[in-house]
Amino acid sequence: MITRQDVANKLIDYLYQRISLAELVDWAEKVMMGEEFEERDLPLLRDIIARLGLSDTLAFGLSWEDCQKYLQSLGYRVELTIIKAASNQ
Repeated sequence: MITRQDVANKLIDYLYQRISLAELVDWAEKVMMGEEFEERDLPLLRDIIARLGLSDTLAFGLSWEDCQKYLQSLGYRVELTIIKAASNQ
């Protein structure tokens, strides 16, 4: 059964570059074809996963803002930390 946590974990893995966009899309397509969704979140989970399944197409894509919006709707707040790389100069 697919839950909010499952979807959030996949998005987090993608943002941390633990999985590629192709892997995220493949997961979403497989989920849409054969998995059950947690009933109380069915519309939300179905909508997000359906959209993730189209993210490798030029017409849809997947932006930082999309990921942030999806995670927020799943109950997460996204924070970004940027650290200056050490310079050899």
